[in-house]
Amino acid sequence: MTAPIEVSGSEAQAQPDAVLAGVSQKAIEGRSLWQIAWLRLRRDKVALAGGAVIILLILGAVLVPPLLQSPLLYHQNLIDPTYNRPLGGVLHSGISADHPLGVEPGTGRDMLSRIVHGARISLLVAFLSTLLSVVIGVFFGVVAGYFGGWVDTLISRTMDVFLAFPLLLFSIALVGVVPDRAFGLQGNGLRVLLLVFVIGFFNWPYIGRIIRGQAMSLREREFIDAARSMGARSPYILFRELLPNLVAPIIVYSTLLIPSNILFEAALSFLGVGVTPPTPSWGGMLSLAVPIYSSDPTYMVVPGLAIFITVMAFNLLGDGLRDALDPRSK
Repeated sequence: MTAPIEVSGSEAQAQPDAVLAGVSQKAIEGRSLWQIAWLRLRRDKVALAGGAVIILLILGAVLVPPLLQSPLLYHQNLIDPTYNRPLGGVLHSGISADHPLGVEPGTGRDMLSRIVHGARISLLVAFLSTLLSVVIGVFFGVVAGYFGGWVDTLISRTMDVFLAFPLLLFSIALVGVVPDRAFGLQGNGLRVLLLVFVIGFFNWPYIGRIIRGQAMSLREREFIDAARSMGARSPYILFRELLPNLVAPIIVYSTLLIPSNILFEAALSFLGVGVTPPTPSWGGMLSLAVPIYSSDPTYMVVPGLAIFITVMAFNLLGDGLRDALDPRSK
């Protein structure tokens, strides 16, 4: 065994400096919660795939329609006059190089063009109605959760009334009584406004209940007590302390609310209370496909797949965001 090496006092004091000599002088930077969430989301390939599909859908709905033929253009030469179905293609769908998704039975209108233009209606109604629901739901949810007492009771019972409301029947009845011209709008512009109001205004209690529960939990935290002790008023605490800490659940549940609104708009169009024909919509295309499904199943499959892919993409992205923004996840 070798004898221990004796080190003098001056040399012993110099050892830490020698050890730190090889360490980089660059300061270690911490990561914010959003940076951590982004790193988690990047590892979720399924959620990223859903986000990529959503971006492609939005870009396609905005940029592609001017490049396609009109969705109202008839091609009677592509329709068999005997059976009133497209000529050629798989299962008499009319699929060709000029019409990659086939043509509409009876009219010969291009299916690709109608699907892309229908995406505009579905995404526009879904985004605007979700925005309306989020604004109303977050406001009343934060107020109910923070103040509690009779304010919470009043808002909660109002939510219960809205949740028990027969929304589908009300939508059908409302479309029947609204005139063709109102609020300076007419035609499909009025229909879109009506759909946004009905879907958005009557769906806010879903996100309102979630935000209420989160606000009730946050109001007991130390930073809220600190704000009160410094003399902060309730509006300041609501919008400067509580609301920033609710951004994560708001984003997550918004992405989960959008596909529900897409399905609801498609259901209303399917029942004939959506946009008026011949303006294309996914629900309206499904409604027209029902009586001719046996002779041309592709006319139902194509819009059905468009709805399925869109809703699935939003759900996958919403699940990924929920996991990424959860502070308890690893």
